[in-house]
Amino acid sequence: MIGIVGGVGPYAGTDLLNKIFNNTQANTDQEHLDAILISMSSTIDDRTEYLIGNTEDNPAHAIVKVLLKLEKAGATIAGIPCNTAHSDQIFEVIQSELKKANSTIELLHMINETVAFIADHYPKVTKIGVLSTTGTYKSKLYASALQSKGYEVIVPSLEMQENSIHPAIYHKTYGIKTTSNPIHPQARENLMQGMAFLKEEGAEIAILGCTEIPLAITESNINGVITIDPTNILARALIYKSNPDKLKPL
Repeated sequence: MIGIVGGVGPYAGTDLLNKIFNNTQANTDQEHLDAILISMSSTIDDRTEYLIGNTEDNPAHAIVKVLLKLEKAGATIAGIPCNTAHSDQIFEVIQSELKKANSTIELLHMINETVAFIADHYPKVTKIGVLSTTGTYKSKLYASALQSKGYEVIVPSLEMQENSIHPAIYHKTYGIKTTSNPIHPQARENLMQGMAFLKEEGAEIAILGCTEIPLAITESNINGVITIDPTNILARALIYKSNPDKLKPL
């Protein structure tokens, strides 16, 4: 059974579940893979707030509690649809606490899966752009992973990040976390400004490095820049680990 840590954010959890269904080869209800989603957003502190030092409570502890609930319910493999939660400061604590709890659940790493996917499917690409939360931006989560594989990484300027990209996700009036369905036009406009910047700087691929961003940018290609959705990649990785015969071809 596939387990999903929901609530990080809530719509990101349901998005991952939908993408698991969308990428599964099934002709009947019964042919779909079993999956369980637990969304306990009220218990999990914001990941970016922790990484930028606005809270001392590491969300890893609450995430582990959800993972253990998933395991108790029967999940054998799990994913966390939150890029920022995979920063070393959070993810390493999750792994350590799961080990202490003698957990056997297999937890996939969203960022590693994304980098591996790009290497496998776009071997000639050398310049990769990233749009993300400020927590992911400042922790250099994607930048470090990509640069270790030899890629040139392009990110928005700090001014654009703080004034356009992060507000597209977190703004109290138009941010995706506030207005997820439908997406506020201002949030998409901000993100499209980021996409234009990445293209101008030579990015061949743009990683939508916050699980809220693919809710606003659904195109696979924008003005010649390929968009990469880590949520979809995580969904496919969970299917492959669970039952590779069920994975739809790209």
